[in-house]
Amino acid sequence: MESTRPYFRHHYRVPLTVQYPVMFSDTETIAEGKVTNLTVFGCAIECADAAPQRTTLRVRLILPDQTQSLSVEEAEVRWIRGNRIGLQFHKVERAADFRLHGFVWDRMVERFQEILQERPSVR
Repeated sequence: MESTRPYFRHHYRVPLTVQYPVMFSDTETIAEGKVTNLTVFGCAIECADAAPQRTTLRVRLILPDQTQSLSVEEAEVRWIRGNRIGLQFHKVERAADFRLHGFVWDRMVERFQEILQERPSVR
């Protein structure tokens, strides 16, 4: 009999109800898409033009917390499923990394507060 083990994520993943624009490029092409979920270590993007798996990309996330885009210097394409690609961030400048962590943290706190409001009060 084959054994299975539970799947656990080690970091909070922001499921985005509002998808944020993203631009990404490699040495030959520039493309656009929408971020469908985000962690401090990567994201999933829905796009018309999928990059080949294991390609290294430069990424610019357009997040609503500031007018300036968040730059990821190096991200690896880890998977492709139809018109969605999964990226793992490898190089993020320190200031951008702090901003990314803060953005994800704020969304996590917001979600926690929503969950608390949805729960019936216990007396």
